Amino acid sequence: MSEKIGKILIVDDDEDVLKAARLFLKKHVSSIHTEQNPENIPSLMSNNSYDVILLDMNYSRDVTSGQEGLDWLSKVIEIDPTAVVIMITAFGDINLAVTAVKNGATDFVLKPWQNEKLLVTVSAACNLRKTRLEAASLRQRQEQLSSDMNQSFSEFIGASSAMQRVYDTILKVAKTDANVLILGENGTGKELVARSLHYHSTRSKEVFISVDMGAINESLFESELFGHVKGAFTDASTD
Repeated sequence: MSEKIGKILIVDDDEDVLKAARLFLKKHVSSIHTEQNPENIPSLMSNNSYDVILLDMNYSRDVTSGQEGLDWLSKVIEIDPTAVVIMITAFGDINLAVTAVKNGATDFVLKPWQNEKLLVTVSAACNLRKTRLEAASLRQRQEQLSSDMNQSFSEFIGASSAMQRVYDTILKVAKTDANVLILGENGTGKELVARSLHYHSTRSKEVFISVDMGAINESLFESELFGHVKGAFTDASTD
């Protein structure tokens, strides 16, 4: 593997394990940091952005419950919900490792590990981290776009009792999943009502998209409004 794959943090109380991992992985990753004391994890994460964190299951002498590892896994995810964590565990702790995966870990490696298996696991985890960061960035952009496109009642003109009834109706209907038909002459603010319904709905974090149905071909009107099945018309490749 010619291209180095990411920034790695390994936390294990066994210095021999850290040395072995560092010796092998340093040829394949862009940077690697090893740490024996899990208490330093919060400060390390606050000062660095790790693509993958390899986390041992046990740290205290004569303790094999794995609870320490699970607790630190929860702390890591609390600090960074997009964190990608691989648990390091002994062969007899596989059930604990499975529990860790259910609690948010990405994968686990067994001690002693096979180098190629370790590398494949770390590489896959780095790719997952990249995907998570891209998804988080897209969500942030989508929320910003949604915020820019939506508004409450600030664009409406009027404070009469009739308009107040309109506002009250919008607030009541917005919290339901009812289909809403908005009628009115051109220029009366039908799209403003639609945007306000969206703004106050449970879907407000999604993007509001306005479609001019009058510009859609008559033969496609029904499918655009209500959906279609595969093969219903040319280029309808999916339901």
